[in-house]
Amino acid sequence: MSALYALYDDGDAAQRAVNGLRKAGVADSAITVISDQPMEAYEFGQMDRQTPIWYIASFGGLVGLAFGTWLTRMTELAWPLPTGNMPIVAWWPNLIIMFEMTMLFAILAAVITLLVTARLPGRRPALYDPDVMNGKILVGVENPRDAALVERALGAGEIRRL
Repeated sequence: MSALYALYDDGDAAQRAVNGLRKAGVADSAITVISDQPMEAYEFGQMDRQTPIWYIASFGGLVGLAFGTWLTRMTELAWPLPTGNMPIVAWWPNLIIMFEMTMLFAILAAVITLLVTARLPGRRPALYDPDVMNGKILVGVENPRDAALVERALGAGEIRRL
């Protein structure tokens, strides 16, 4: 992996570098910004906010509800236990298992989505510099097409190559 990045002391300088990369034609998906603390006050802190995790977790919950309903109903019909005037399929006790299956499938879908979208466990090393833990902000591009153009767009930061 080849990468070109720069380290900045404050968020304003990092935002200028991100803006410079955008003007140079680098897509937002190709720009990597890493800091040791949240930078929500800056535009680059909002770049990768949208993920499909809510939709996938909701779908997982619906699948879990359907599975829990099927499991309880089919189990009661496969081994019917007639008890007085009570129905074979009793929905009130089944709600507990249906709820638990809904939550289990929703949580598993959310965790799997998190692992996939965060690329965990990673097979290749991510763009990173140990100085980020000392308060620096990393702004970089992996495998840039035109390294000279990216270097000019990064501006006055400590430019490094990986």
